[in-house]
Amino acid sequence: MTDANAHYRKMTETPIPRLIITLGIPTTISMLITSIYNMVDTYFVGTLGESQQAATGVLFTLQAIIQAISFMLGQGSGTMVSKALADKNEKEASEYVSTAFFVGFVSGLLLMVFGLLFLSPFMRLLGSTETILPYANQYGFCVLIACPFMVCSFILNNNLRYEGKAFYAMIGLVTGGILNIFGDFLLVEPLGVFGAGLATAISQVISFIMLLIFHERTAQGKIRVRYISKQAAVLLTICKVGFPALIRQGLTSISNGLLNHMTKPYGDAAIAAMSVVNRYSALIMCVGLGVGQGFQPVAAFNYQARKYKRLKQGLFFTMIAGFALVFLLALPGIFFPKPIIHLFQESPVVQDVGAMALRYANLGVLFLPLSIPVNMLYQSIRKPGICSFLSLLRSGMALIPTLLIGTYLWGLTGIQIAQPIADMLTGLISIPFIIHFVKHTPDDE
Repeated sequence: MTDANAHYRKMTETPIPRLIITLGIPTTISMLITSIYNMVDTYFVGTLGESQQAATGVLFTLQAIIQAISFMLGQGSGTMVSKALADKNEKEASEYVSTAFFVGFVSGLLLMVFGLLFLSPFMRLLGSTETILPYANQYGFCVLIACPFMVCSFILNNNLRYEGKAFYAMIGLVTGGILNIFGDFLLVEPLGVFGAGLATAISQVISFIMLLIFHERTAQGKIRVRYISKQAAVLLTICKVGFPALIRQGLTSISNGLLNHMTKPYGDAAIAAMSVVNRYSALIMCVGLGVGQGFQPVAAFNYQARKYKRLKQGLFFTMIAGFALVFLLALPGIFFPKPIIHLFQESPVVQDVGAMALRYANLGVLFLPLSIPVNMLYQSIRKPGICSFLSLLRSGMALIPTLLIGTYLWGLTGIQIAQPIADMLTGLISIPFIIHFVKHTPDDE
C-alpha cells in the first residue's frame, strides 16, 4: 500500500476519538512544554526584579507577532496540503509547503532587520516603560535574531500536524522547550535578562533544525526551491485560508500591547502581575488549542473526502474533551491564585494584583472549549469569512472595547476582568455557529 493510500485510510477510517487523541496528544504536549518554558522564563527572570519580569510581558507581545505571521502561512499551507493529500496529489502539496516555507523565512528576515534597526521604539510601542526598556531591549535583541528560524519552525510544525505527523512536530518543539528551560537555569543568573533571551534564541534554532529534518524524512509534501509556486494565486490561497490565524495572533499582539499601555499608570508591579497571569492562562489555553489542533487535520481531510458525519463527531468530541481538560487545569487558579502568583514573584503588590486577575482569568477560560473548536473547524473546511469573524472576537471585538470601557469605569479592576469577560462573550457568540454547522451539513454525500 502506498503512503498516500495508507494516509487516506488512516484519516478516513480510524475511529474519531482515537484519531483526534492520537493527533491531539502530541500537539497538546508540545504546547504545554512551550507554555511551561515560558512560565519558567518568567520565573527565572522574576528573581531579578519586577521590571525585569515585566519585560517578559512586553516580549510576549513580540512573540505573538511572530506567531501571527507563522500561523497564517503554516495553517494556510497546512490546510491546502491536507486537501492535496486527500486528492492524492503530492506535487501540489509540495508547492504549498515550499511556498509558505520560503516566504516565511524572508518575512522573518524582514521583521528581524527592521526590529533591530528600531529596537527601542519598537519595545516602547509594545508597551515598555522607561524602567523596563533596557531589559526589553536585551531580550528583544535575542528573539529578533532568531526570528526567521522561529517563523519557519511554526510553519514546519503546522504542516507536520496537517500531514498527520503530530508526533514528530511534538519532538521538535518539546526538545526546544526543554533546552530553553535548561538554558534559563544556566544563563539567567550570570547574564540576567540577556541570558533568558539567549536561551530562547538558541533553543528555537535547534528546534527549527530538528523539525526541518523530521519534515524532510517523513512528510509527503517536500520543501524544495523548485516547488516554490510562480503563481500568485497559490500564495494568495495560503494567506486567505490562513488569514483567520493571522487575525487571532495579530489581535493577541495588539491587545497585549494595549494591555501593557493601559497598565502603565499602575506601575511595573502591575505589568509584572498581568504578565504572570497571561503566562498561566496561556498554559491552560494551550490544552484547548492542542486538542483543537489535533482536530484540524481530521476536519480538513474528512471535509475534502466528504466524510461529513465524521466531521460532526470530531467537533463534539473536541469540545467535550477540551472542556474536561481545561476545567481540571483551571481549578488551581480559581481556588489558589495567590500561592500561584507567589511562585513567580514575592512582591506583595504583584501578588495582590495578580491573584484577583488570575481567579477571573481561570473562570474565563472555561468558555474556550466553545470557541476554539468551531473556529478551527471553519478554518479547516476553508470557510475563511466565518472563521475570520470568529477570530476577531476573543482578542479584538470582545476584548478591546471591554478593556477600554472597563479601565475607564473601574481602573485596574477593569484591566483584571477584561479578558475573562471577552472569553465568555466569545464562547456564547460561537454557539450559533456550532448549531448552524450541525444543522446545515449533511451526514454523507
